[in-house]
Amino acid sequence: MSQTQAERMRSVFINVSKIPLLFLFLYMFVCSLDVLSSAFQLAGGKVAGDIFNDNAILSNPVAGLVVGILVTVLVQSSSTSTSIVVSLVSSGLLNVRSAIPILMGSNIGTSVTNTIVALMQAGERDEFERAFAGATVHDCFNWLSVLVLLPLEATTGLLRRLSQAVVDTFHISSGEKAPEMLKVMTEPLTKLIIQLDKSVITGIAMGDEAMSNRSLVRVWCKNHILTVRLNATGSHLFVDSFLSDLEVGIILLACSLLLLCTCLLLLVKLLNSLLQGQVAKAIQRIINTDFPYPFGWLAGYLAILVGAGMTFVVQSSSVFTSAITPLIGIGVISIERAYPLTLGSNIGTTATAILAALASPGDKLAAAFQVALCHFFFNILGILLWYPVPTTRLPIRMARTLGQRTAKYRWFAVLYLLLCFLLLPSLVFALSMAGWQMMAGVGVPFAAALLLVFVVNMLQVHRPGCLPVRLQSWDFLPVWMHSLQPLDTLITKVTLCCAKGASEPGLIQCSTDHDGPQKRSHMALDNLVLCYIDEAPTVVMSQAADEAPTVVMSQAADKAPTVVMSQAADKAPTVVMSQGVNRVRSTRL
Repeated sequence: MSQTQAERMRSVFINVSKIPLLFLFLYMFVCSLDVLSSAFQLAGGKVAGDIFNDNAILSNPVAGLVVGILVTVLVQSSSTSTSIVVSLVSSGLLNVRSAIPILMGSNIGTSVTNTIVALMQAGERDEFERAFAGATVHDCFNWLSVLVLLPLEATTGLLRRLSQAVVDTFHISSGEKAPEMLKVMTEPLTKLIIQLDKSVITGIAMGDEAMSNRSLVRVWCKNHILTVRLNATGSHLFVDSFLSDLEVGIILLACSLLLLCTCLLLLVKLLNSLLQGQVAKAIQRIINTDFPYPFGWLAGYLAILVGAGMTFVVQSSSVFTSAITPLIGIGVISIERAYPLTLGSNIGTTATAILAALASPGDKLAAAFQVALCHFFFNILGILLWYPVPTTRLPIRMARTLGQRTAKYRWFAVLYLLLCFLLLPSLVFALSMAGWQMMAGVGVPFAAALLLVFVVNMLQVHRPGCLPVRLQSWDFLPVWMHSLQPLDTLITKVTLCCAKGASEPGLIQCSTDHDGPQKRSHMALDNLVLCYIDEAPTVVMSQAADEAPTVVMSQAADKAPTVVMSQAADKAPTVVMSQGVNRVRSTRL
């Protein structure tokens, strides 16, 4: 009995000691996000300022949207891009009509951070599927809201009129800036690493040519010792560096990503060890359970308020959504509950912007406040579009589909990031700059084709009898038009070519019957994602005589794993295995 009590006490002590470690890794995780934002600003901040400086571009709503996306991706901070927009509007260099599409783009661009965080959970297929779905639900909401509200704003000026009415109705007076509670905790560490002069980006955006030659890295002139002592919060690692902004940015980018990955992996492991058994079930019940009938609908709106409040406390929607992404991955928070938390986060970050606008000087207050209100109303209208009615919660279904696709083809996550946050915005930007004729000539047929494919897909699932026999499936099209398998085969071949230089003697050959007989080979334990969820590859593995055997095993849903081994008298052993439709497990004997 005493031994049992000692074991329990030891278990409790170990679990309690993990809690300070959890907060430490969370603190380092948030600090790494802060340094990552600084790294992106060093690498692309001046480019972002130059883009904002071109008013001819910003007068085009579509181009303004793309500028907002690209600039926010470059600086990794919607607060920075929004503050630049506020400065341009208050100085008269940009009108509110042109600023609204940029704010919509910044909403999309800021969601890239938690999508990158989800990539760090790619090691476990089920966790990766949930984490990626939880991260991309934010992207899907922002894209759908823009697709509806940008044309509406361009034709009616709805957001501009609403915000102007509020500004005209209320007597707004300047106040004190809201304290950035998260900055108070992280700045003691991050300011020892890097400090930036963000006025350089704003100055370039406002056309100040003198700012183009200034470094974003904050330095202090030795001739003004008094100014140094009054304004400086201390030195940092790169204060006397001779490196360029780009070189410093690349160094910080690599280090912050390494720290981010390490902290996230340790956080997930700690959470998995802490949230086990009854504890995990209790937390899941508290977070994911709805209120009793007939008040079940209130739980989602309460989650929106919680998300808004937490984001207001930490002063960053990216930090909040990135922090809940690992919890979604390990199954503590369901995607149905993560969705309203994310929506609340969008509101929380705009509330912060409103308070920041209220701290503007008197002559700039009205314009700054109107821009912040436009951002606020955009998110409110988006929530009204895609949340109150359960059938309109398309972002959840879209995110689930993306998560399933990414769990099957893990390279799809990288393709998604490049396509949605770089290639597609750049293409739309180029078309918009070519003129509205070119934009309409390419965009209208493309949109019509997408709409047709969507309608046919829905009919194939729900009403196949309404379609001609030929259209009841896409099998009549070439495989590359309705399946990612050919692209996966190409990526596999490229991966093999790159891996040949560092290859091991053991060779695995996989053959599948999915979409026709296909054969490919890859090295042992090299990218197990190449074995798919809904395929049944046969794996043949040979092993050199002087190495430890490597076995790749998989198990069907209702069968024990089967391994067949044969070995000639004078040859290395050969292992033949079959894989069912579930997971792949790798074991080194």
